[in-house]
Amino acid sequence: MQISNEDYQQFKPLLFSLGYRMLGSIVEAEDIVQETFLKAYQINEQKIDNNKAYLCKMMTNRCLDVLRSARYRREHYVGPWNPEPLLLEKSSDLDPSEVVLQKEGLSIAYLRMMEHLVPDERAVLLLREVFDFSYLEIANIIEKKEENCRKIFSRAKQKISRVEGESLNYEINESIINRFIQAFQTQNRDTLLELISENVILYSDGGGIVKAAIRPIVSLSNVLALLYGIIKKVPEDFYFEVKNVNGQPAVVIYMNGTVHSILSFYICNVKINEMYMTMNPEKLPI
Repeated sequence: MQISNEDYQQFKPLLFSLGYRMLGSIVEAEDIVQETFLKAYQINEQKIDNNKAYLCKMMTNRCLDVLRSARYRREHYVGPWNPEPLLLEKSSDLDPSEVVLQKEGLSIAYLRMMEHLVPDERAVLLLREVFDFSYLEIANIIEKKEENCRKIFSRAKQKISRVEGESLNYEINESIINRFIQAFQTQNRDTLLELISENVILYSDGGGIVKAAIRPIVSLSNVLALLYGIIKKVPEDFYFEVKNVNGQPAVVIYMNGTVHSILSFYICNVKINEMYMTMNPEKLPI
């Protein structure tokens, strides 16, 4: 059995979804999907028993290589690092790639927490929890013993336990964000206190390209002071929309006719616990 054009159509969404979750980068994930299929097409003599497993193995191992080589870049990144936001359509009439992407493990909070995992932990966690591979299949993909994969998964789960309580109900979260926007605009502090944790943290990602806070902003008063400071300086053509970003509602901010930034949220126990403001133009849709 060889890789065919039908396999490309069938498995491309799966591979992109895996790569994006592994790397937090749309461009890198797309590049590795193309690279994976190009290499797979060139295989003539080797017998492939399971095309899906074979392609996932190639994709995973290439992502692991990229993660290991990218560690230096991540460690020297200017300011907080946020995953590249993925704008999705809210419509129920989705194409296959969006159906795959709408599953769990896609939120900015989840992907950001993945940065606390070493590459092997990231791969095992995603393959098991998000893509529902068996431990035997995972062992074959990353070339480790099945028992080792179980231990890696357990260790990874402990490291990201903080996002286990994240609310993923789109409608409820959208209501919270719309109330936050209204309270922010009217400076209704009582409602803001109701909606936002006192210990809220804002991670502002400018990547050293545009001006952004180079350290996380901690506490409700400091976060609000930063946001109000930004609003005071916006041009007249400033506007925003609440859109589906990574399967959750987020605020997409436009200035001078282009996307200026995207503000995503980590909501837990009906409160905003973290905010992620991505301003790095290399991570924003054109």
